[in-house]
Amino acid sequence: MSIFKPKRHSGIHYSGMNPKGYHPSQIKFYIILLPLSLFMLLPMVFIISHAFKPPDELFAYPPRFFVTNPTIKNFTDLFAKMSNSGVPVSRYLFNSIVITIVTIALSILVSTTAAYALSKKRFRLKQTLFAVNTLALMFVPIAVTIPRFLVIEQLGLMDTFWVHVLPALAMPVGLFLIKQFIDGIPDEIIEAARIDGANDVNIYYQIILPMIKPAIATIAILTFQATWNNADVSSLYINDESLKTFAFYITTLTSTTAGANAVAGQGIAAAASLIMFLPNLIIFLILQSQVMSTMSHSGLK
Repeated sequence: MSIFKPKRHSGIHYSGMNPKGYHPSQIKFYIILLPLSLFMLLPMVFIISHAFKPPDELFAYPPRFFVTNPTIKNFTDLFAKMSNSGVPVSRYLFNSIVITIVTIALSILVSTTAAYALSKKRFRLKQTLFAVNTLALMFVPIAVTIPRFLVIEQLGLMDTFWVHVLPALAMPVGLFLIKQFIDGIPDEIIEAARIDGANDVNIYYQIILPMIKPAIATIAILTFQATWNNADVSSLYINDESLKTFAFYITTLTSTTAGANAVAGQGIAAAASLIMFLPNLIIFLILQSQVMSTMSHSGLK
């Protein structure tokens, strides 16, 4: 039986953190949150609007936020440029899809198993290892570019498929979020499973994973965004054109076009930005409820 009892106030039913129904006392929250949410939507609105601007609006001064005469010419120019590519665009897209799926699957496996060990197992240097992971949150990717390049070169991963995947598995924020989520699972549940004869593998698959689905969805989104939008790996570690990703191809396409024709380059870049952004938006909309649940639990014990 839940220890949290629903409350009733003026005929409105409340349960937990989310009240069901509307009460005049909530107006103060809407006054603050609605303008803030509209402000946070502006970048997405701009990306969509910018992709449909004709050349005169792309270079208008002062810049215009909303498009007044929308056109699809930017997209037709982009697709025409794609059709003239030496390597089929489908190859870049296939690489990105496979790399993203494999990276998400392995990242979830690594993050969840490591988080389970750090949260529920006892071993030496446990706190030290978690402190190192927390410290790694401070470093932006550009700060570790040179050490990462040297490690990848020493491991012989240059010009291989796995150079896209293996460096992305060390995801400090993923381990941190999942560990915080697993910390909220009572130890009594795990002890009861051990008494019933369950080993660590059974506990992990049958107890831990079903109870941390919101955290897993969050890690899937973060990994998807980091992998799908990553063009640096193809630029720094890959020479074989058939192993490069769609993000790299789009970046190269827009930069070469911009060099030859600044006007056409800006239009193609705007259309390409929207195409790269849409998958991120779609996957977030599908899993956003799980993300909110993870964020509400990550700081609670």
